[in-house]
Amino acid sequence: MRAGGRWDVARLGAVDPKLRALAPNGVREAAIDLAGLETLDTVGAWIIHRTQRTLAAQGIAVSLVGADPTHGALIERIEKSDVPPPLARPEPNVLLEMLERTGRALLEAVRTLGALLGFVGHVVTTGLRLLVHPSRVRMTSLVNHLEKVGLNAIPIVGLLSFLIGMVIAFQGADQLRRFGAEVFTVNLLGVSILRELGGILTAIIVAGRSGSAFTAQIGTMQVNEEVDAIRTIGLDPVELLVLPRVTALVIALPLLTIYADVMGLVGGLVMAVLVLDMTVLQFAERLQQAVPLWSFWVGLIKAPVFGLLIGMVGCREGLAVQGGAESVGT
Repeated sequence: MRAGGRWDVARLGAVDPKLRALAPNGVREAAIDLAGLETLDTVGAWIIHRTQRTLAAQGIAVSLVGADPTHGALIERIEKSDVPPPLARPEPNVLLEMLERTGRALLEAVRTLGALLGFVGHVVTTGLRLLVHPSRVRMTSLVNHLEKVGLNAIPIVGLLSFLIGMVIAFQGADQLRRFGAEVFTVNLLGVSILRELGGILTAIIVAGRSGSAFTAQIGTMQVNEEVDAIRTIGLDPVELLVLPRVTALVIALPLLTIYADVMGLVGGLVMAVLVLDMTVLQFAERLQQAVPLWSFWVGLIKAPVFGLLIGMVGCREGLAVQGGAESVGT
């Protein structure tokens, strides 16, 4: 086949149907001679390439001969551009995507809970082993962590508890005054601080302050392969790194909770004296009458449980760190 003349978009209307109608039965080889082409644009190059592709699909070996270098480069460019379009992305199903996210989150939560329970079992068995061999308890590490999580947390715990006590007393007095029941501000303050807020606030502060610090410390050791080195020399990372931290939290959190209760009540006392014109003795008598001792114990019983959870989660997440510094932050 010989192509001649001007093959551009303005003159190919008559040529295109003839090329589409080609039916070379019995032919095994074909050559398209382009020596006679005067002009070739992208449309003409596409038609030549399409014809070549159509014949090749019928089992015919097609070659291009006599092409001008410029024309040959254009046809080659068209050949490289002949790729199928990308598949259209299906329209998202919002309901299915939400169900998928929910399922993934549920499975991840179950896996995390299983890993945490396994870690708790490991820590408990290690703790029982230390009870049998108390000489293995690392008192220096325990005292060090007690200072960090307990003694060093006193300023921030005391400040926030004091301010919370003042706010509760002020807001309670402001609302109860409308009903002539300002005296019940002490009831509100005592029950809320001793039963709930003292332990909860202390646990939140310690979780943000000490729990994240445990994760960062152990995670950095994990990144630097120090934990692997501990295992290599025959030591247990749980015994060396986890138990002192968890034990320190279990001991320190009840003490911090008592301190937070006292500071919260002191803050409420200051506001009661300023707003309600109540004396310290009246406040103490009303507090003793209104708040049973059991409310104090309810708040205190929660503290070691909170400490155990904070320590377990913080240390477990630290040991789960993989990769670099970004993983520690995550």
